[in-house]
Amino acid sequence: MKPRLSRRRLLQGIGAGAGLSALSNGLPGLASTRQVFKGAGYRFARTEALFTGEANPPGIDLQFQQAGIGDINTNIFSGEKTWDICEIGLHPFMLAYANEDFRDYSLIPVYPIRVFRHKSIFVRSDRGITSPEDLKGKTIATPGYSSTSLTWIRGMLSDEYGIKPADIDWVTSRKDSSAGEAGTISAQETLVPDGISMRFGPAGKDESQLLVDGDVDALFHAAQPQAFIDGNPNVARLFSDSRATEQDYYRRTGIFPIMHAVAVRRRLLDADNTLAAKLFNAYSTAKQRAYTANLRLGWASNMLPWYSQELEATRELMGRNFYSYGMPENRKTLDALFRYSHEQGLASRRLTVEELFHPSALTLSES
Repeated sequence: MKPRLSRRRLLQGIGAGAGLSALSNGLPGLASTRQVFKGAGYRFARTEALFTGEANPPGIDLQFQQAGIGDINTNIFSGEKTWDICEIGLHPFMLAYANEDFRDYSLIPVYPIRVFRHKSIFVRSDRGITSPEDLKGKTIATPGYSSTSLTWIRGMLSDEYGIKPADIDWVTSRKDSSAGEAGTISAQETLVPDGISMRFGPAGKDESQLLVDGDVDALFHAAQPQAFIDGNPNVARLFSDSRATEQDYYRRTGIFPIMHAVAVRRRLLDADNTLAAKLFNAYSTAKQRAYTANLRLGWASNMLPWYSQELEATRELMGRNFYSYGMPENRKTLDALFRYSHEQGLASRRLTVEELFHPSALTLSES
């Protein structure tokens, strides 16, 4: 007599597997196959439906866990590789692929976080730094030199203002005042290329305190340093009207910088050439729900008094789908980051979208 397998035991067995776990397996009464995938990322309005299951594609059960990007990066590149699908730091993924032959995961053209980075340059207000050109020869702190954000900032400064990484004396802080938001800093974010002047800051000081104490003249950081949040009078943004500066940058370049992408186990994508499209559509559906909520009730749920006007202005400048996913509409932005990484001596060669993104995902588009 064959042993009986309870539904609870069956589900537990599937949850312990790494993707492509079938619920049927020839058992009586189960006529269809349902795939179960473990996922991870930030739980934002644009990803909420992935966590609740409302965006699950037909025949797929997405089981998402909230996690910080630093912890995800470490897990995927050097840890247990817990998840089948996960948000990933785009530049750390590039470096792992180019420099460490990392091939366990492949990307699909979903970009959960995109941010203009002019706002991410902070300066001591008493050091005479009033323009980007004034950064030459200055000492600048960062908690992670080769992070996606820092690579974008350096690339933008080089293209727009002629400032090269070698023009700056760099200091890496041993702590990060925003670490609670991002998690740990992965090894890929601390790579420093040859020819760059880099030293560690004093033990016990985070990047914010380095700026407050005057150990550095400026700070490049993805998050707002604690001193800026606290309103320290000696800490200011380099671009006082960063909104106008970033909007002008977008008008001229068409680039909306990408920070994170979505990685999927390569073997799963290789086994099913429809999986990339299914996952892409799930992320897109979740984002569309956020768009709809923003339009209908964003003015009520968000505390900004001019939320509606800001949303309207953004749509006028960047289009209705201003937070776009897909490959054709974002290839220019991706190519810019690939160029920056190689020019800055970080990636061993200039990468291409055809390498990093799975072949089945190269034509995916929301248009």
